[in-house]
This record gives sequence, structure tokens and C-alpha cells, in this order.
Amino acid sequence: MSDVLHRLPEFLGNHFYLTLGFVGVFVALLVTEAQRFTRGYAALTPAGLTQLINRENALLIDVSAQAEFEKGHIPGAKHVAMSALDPEHKDLAKARDLPVAVVCRNGQTSAQAAQRLKKAGFSKVFWLEGGLTAWSEAQMPLAKGRA
Repeated sequence: MSDVLHRLPEFLGNHFYLTLGFVGVFVALLVTEAQRFTRGYAALTPAGLTQLINRENALLIDVSAQAEFEKGHIPGAKHVAMSALDPEHKDLAKARDLPVAVVCRNGQTSAQAAQRLKKAGFSKVFWLEGGLTAWSEAQMPLAKGRA
């Protein structure tokens, strides 16, 4: 082990670009993990979302486009277009202290919606990582039509 430590400066000097790349990847990993811990909302798997709905009666909001929502959505989800998502709306404000899970087709729009809800003061905000794509791949049920 001490031999490895003695030869480390030589290795780093001989492989400058490799070392620089490693440091860059390591810093990027640290920044990404720090953002994940400080964002204030949690990612869920399809199984985790099912548990949250069953155990804590979470409010489930689908921010997909209306046509996509009608093609297929998680049973019990309420459709709210991302452009119409207003955390201060009286119906949504009632759920400020309840668990709120946000979903969309692929998980990117719902992450933005979760961030908006968290900034508005919602205490328990979650999003389905991977969206309905992950939900379907886990062979979970989908409802069709309007909610």
C-alpha cells in the first residue's frame, strides 16, 4: 500500500489529462449529489409511489398534456396542465401539508412542477422518476380517458 502512495505523484504527473478528467468527473458527481440532497423533493420509483398512495393517501397530480393524460394515466391522478399549475390555487393550497406526488410522461416536467410546489411551501413533495414510462415498464395499471 505504501508503495502505491509513493508512486502516486509520479503517476499523476505522467497522466495529467487522465487525472484532470478524473477530478472533473468527481467534482461533477459531488455537485449532482449535493443538488439532490438540497432540492427539497424526493424521487420515487413506481413501487415507492404505490406505497405513498396506499399508506399516506397522497395527492397525485399528472402534469402531462391533456391528450397524453387521456391516452393513459395512473388511476386516481388529477390532471393539471403544467402551464396551469398554480401552487396558490385554493384547491391545491389545501394540500400544502399532505404528501403530493407529481408525474408526467418521462419525469422531466414533473420534476419542474415538484420544484415549483416545494418553493411555494409544500412540505412533502415527490415526483415519479422516469414518469409514466417507468410506471408502464414496471407493469403497473393505467387508466384511460378523463379523470
